[in-house]
Amino acid sequence: MLSQFKGKVAVVTGAGAGIGRELALQLSAGGLLPVGTEARGYSLDVSSREAVFAHADDVRRDFGTAHLVFNNAGTTMIGTFDHLDMDEIEWQLGINLWGVIYGSKAFLPMMLAQREGCIVNMSSVFGLVGFPAQSAYNISKFGVRGLTECLWRELEGTGVRALSVHPGGIKTNFERAGRRCKNSGEEEARFSELGAKLLTTPPEQCATAILNGVRRGKKRVVTGNRSAPLFWLSRLMPNSYHSVVKLIA
Repeated sequence: MLSQFKGKVAVVTGAGAGIGRELALQLSAGGLLPVGTEARGYSLDVSSREAVFAHADDVRRDFGTAHLVFNNAGTTMIGTFDHLDMDEIEWQLGINLWGVIYGSKAFLPMMLAQREGCIVNMSSVFGLVGFPAQSAYNISKFGVRGLTECLWRELEGTGVRALSVHPGGIKTNFERAGRRCKNSGEEEARFSELGAKLLTTPPEQCATAILNGVRRGKKRVVTGNRSAPLFWLSRLMPNSYHSVVKLIA
């Protein structure tokens, strides 16, 4: 299935656990990397512009180039907008949105130069619909979606593609490892209970769907428990989907 990735170089941020780890494992199983080279792990703060651009230089030095970049690293902040303080919002956007912007900007020039590559940006089902107690997370994931959809048009004819990924309900430690705002209350507690009920899709299934999307040249991948219904609700009922979301989530 992944034979077309043979000999290519992939960068996966957030590869230590969850979806990122499964992406790295499946890519490795598909014969990634040129003959004679080995996978390599790096420590990286994706919220630091200097660190991400230096990382791109390291990849160029160690592997010559990058063909696939999975801007996967992310976290969540549970909190209603009125409860969040500005430091918490900026922390969330620094990782989830600026991390994707930096990763896309740092690696795009080498892809354009070789007229080959794919930037895979991890949005979320919450980049399709707004959800209470996820305001900062929603902002970041709608931003990732907007950037990626813009790249669809800008990269036409360059040999480089962009893929927007919208996972939901993935069974990882993502929600538990996220932060709760300092002023959290009943709404935040309700969301935590809901997350425990909906997180049922194995991360390896999600990773497979993403790599199939890359292989087939898709522009968007929606994957995970109840993600497809939320996607279609956002398209068919853009002004009133909230009333239905209450029933299915």
